[in-house]
Amino acid sequence: MDLFDFTEEHPSAKLRRYIITGLAFVLLVAGGCWYLLRYHTEKNTIRVFFDTLATGNSEQAYQIWKPSPSYSYKDFLEDWGPSSYYGPVKSYHIESAQVIKRGTEPASGVIITAEVSPYSPFPANDDVARQSKTKEVRLWVEFKDQSISFPP
Repeated sequence: MDLFDFTEEHPSAKLRRYIITGLAFVLLVAGGCWYLLRYHTEKNTIRVFFDTLATGNSEQAYQIWKPSPSYSYKDFLEDWGPSSYYGPVKSYHIESAQVIKRGTEPASGVIITAEVSPYSPFPANDDVARQSKTKEVRLWVEFKDQSISFPP
């Protein structure tokens, strides 16, 4: 038998190979989609929060925050109002989302890191003067009720 001589495969062997290859491809695509969309709901909560702040509707943003009783509207305005540390928020850019586990118990939320800017639209990387006013904020979003707070 020469190097280029070959015997033909049986149709059942080809079918099995195609099924296994197709199944592996579907699993790979499904895994990639899951990885890209795993914190979609939490990121969307932050987008709605920042969009509401950017329109100047701080009462509705406070409701989206779903604060604990100890975090009053006055406290919220000190953090997010027009003359606050992070305010006024006119544009934002979500940087990342990450889960921080403590011990063996599963995390109850995700930390979303975003950059907020007092300028609209969000300043470009080469706009040094406007970029200097941009602040990074890390927010905790609970999985169960989508409430927002600062990370523990």
